[in-house]
Amino acid sequence: MKLAVFDCDGTLIDGQAAICEAMEATFAAHDLTAPPRATIRRAVGLSLPQAMRALLPESDGEQQHAMAETYKQAFRQARTEGRVSQPLFEGIRETLEALKAAGWTLAVATGMSDRGLAHCLANNGIAELFVSLQTADRHPSKPHPAMLEEAMFEAGANAEQTVMIGDTAYDMEMAKAAWVRGVGVDWGYHHPEELMKAGAEFVAETPDQLRAHLLA
Repeated sequence: MKLAVFDCDGTLIDGQAAICEAMEATFAAHDLTAPPRATIRRAVGLSLPQAMRALLPESDGEQQHAMAETYKQAFRQARTEGRVSQPLFEGIRETLEALKAAGWTLAVATGMSDRGLAHCLANNGIAELFVSLQTADRHPSKPHPAMLEEAMFEAGANAEQTVMIGDTAYDMEMAKAAWVRGVGVDWGYHHPEELMKAGAEFVAETPDQLRAHLLA
């Protein structure tokens, strides 16, 4: 048994523009000035209430919850209107298929919602590759290890058989909290230095490098 658990946005798919636009619409709906996109991108990977807390630290829990709901509505509307693009990063499909062919079991642990993740994976035609899908709908926000632990439970893997792959320090900290290996990717939201500092054993610059590292 070898289990590879992937983050989604920033690791498998590129949803940067859609996230930033929905967040800007959310702040505007609450008569607030949205932070710069660089700041918004720093919060990707957290569950929505935690992301709102990071972006608006002076807010209270009630406001964070209200803004999280507004964000969901803004994102849903953008998707309905065909304004959401969440393509796979180049080389990701081939990497997933190569791991699967080599006997790896694949799973996802993401701050996205169940609905958002299902839509994203289905649109990219990769849903059938994963045996476990863990989201913020059923778990505490990263870096809490709950979603990673549940992925291991559903896959029948232990910590020594598992690796967490992600683009943020939250992913690496979650891996450390669950006592599993963490591998970072350099095409997402946090810098390689941050990933290494958070506990990554390796940071891949390309999906080809990621595949080679895992299959070595």
